[in-house]
Amino acid sequence: MIRSLFSGASGMKNHQIRMDVIGNNVANVNTTGFKGSRTNFQDILYQTVRYPSAGVDNIGGINPSQVGLGVMVSSITNNTGQGGLQNTGRSLDLAVNGNGWYVLSTNGEAVAGTGEINERYSREGIFYIDNVGNIVNSSGYNLCDVGGNPIQLDIASSGVATINISKDGWISYTLLDGTKNDNAFQIGLAMFPNQDGLERDGLNMYKISPTSGNAVEVFGAPGGTTGGYGTINSGFLEMSNVDLTDEFVNMITTQRGYQANARTVTTSDQILEELLNIKR
Repeated sequence: MIRSLFSGASGMKNHQIRMDVIGNNVANVNTTGFKGSRTNFQDILYQTVRYPSAGVDNIGGINPSQVGLGVMVSSITNNTGQGGLQNTGRSLDLAVNGNGWYVLSTNGEAVAGTGEINERYSREGIFYIDNVGNIVNSSGYNLCDVGGNPIQLDIASSGVATINISKDGWISYTLLDGTKNDNAFQIGLAMFPNQDGLERDGLNMYKISPTSGNAVEVFGAPGGTTGGYGTINSGFLEMSNVDLTDEFVNMITTQRGYQANARTVTTSDQILEELLNIKR
């Protein structure tokens, strides 16, 4: 009786966590490059009220009798699957069609793909050129090339008139004075032994964790026929991979799960009340 009270409470607490994750997924349904999450449950501990025994001669065996003590969150997993592509027509809107991640430097220095403090990884492809020629994201972090070095266009003599980025990540640009720079840099992409193990760092960025492992083949070139890095598509953005149909169905089952556990708590309380009323 008392066990059911606390089992119901554990169900309510953990369904609230599941609802928090669903709410974050729905809130980011229009966030560029966002990857959804999923809450997974597992049962906790069992109290054995009768141990099993094997059958002997004409006496049959007895199965164990155990009472569970509730539920807990086993994990909150990332869904790093591909999101749909949205046509924007802007040259520095870049969408990866594949498994690679943009490599970002938070301090303008080269990154090594080993989890140093200045490394971040992202699928958000909204970039622009700052006043000194750096290609940066909305947080001002530098996009890196295949060598892990921040990409800085040579605009000392003039501004950029046009810029083109090929599917294999090569950047070609023309300055206002007519100077052409073909295939000046190649954008690098990172892949990891376990991409689902990347740690979210906010602002559409991730960082290496002990379970993700370091970047593989630091850093890969997009557009290759092997490796799965994918291609870079200029003029497109990768949309959030959140599926609202799934989220609304999960929302319904979470709400019903919470209600059922709340009913367990109230019913257990009513049983306790009946017990107390035995002696008046």
